[in-house]
Amino acid sequence: MAGLRLIVGLGNPGPEYLRTRHNAGFWFVDALAESLGARFSLESKLFGQAARVEIAGQPVWLLKPATFMNLSGKSVTAALNYWKIEPGQALLAHDELDLPPGTARLKFDGGHGGQNGLRDTMRLLAHGRFHRLRVGIGHPGHKDQVTPWVLGRPGADDEAMILRAIGDAIDVLPLAVAGDFNEAMKRLHTPRD
Repeated sequence: MAGLRLIVGLGNPGPEYLRTRHNAGFWFVDALAESLGARFSLESKLFGQAARVEIAGQPVWLLKPATFMNLSGKSVTAALNYWKIEPGQALLAHDELDLPPGTARLKFDGGHGGQNGLRDTMRLLAHGRFHRLRVGIGHPGHKDQVTPWVLGRPGADDEAMILRAIGDAIDVLPLAVAGDFNEAMKRLHTPRD
């Protein structure tokens, strides 16, 4: 399988959303860019901010859509078209209600699970054949509490666990970029002692 050429963090723009659970995808690409000394710059043609990095000896684009979450696909598809990247070479990092904080999982293809950034991207691509990094944020326990939960900030313990999971995902990223998704998944999905 081809490696990754585009890594997208899904989130909402603006300072009021900065540290919310829903922006876990932004947390991931921000941490990744910081670890590689890269800076994002606004790319109006891509409806977002982009940075070019090198991972595992390969050039990779990082993207943070400047659209709101439910319009993320506009930025994702613009970047795929502009850089002539196949959807299967893209990884979308997003918050995941069905995983507890401290958990990150790689996945290829599948549904959107109610995640609006994935939903919009899949609507515009007409399929879901791209990689996802699911960053666990936990579930509030009742569906009526989901919106304030995802748009709220996690407590200190949950934030530390989310950041640890992001660090774990960054550690296996070179394998995914090189196309060795099975090994990346095995390492990321195996519980630590």
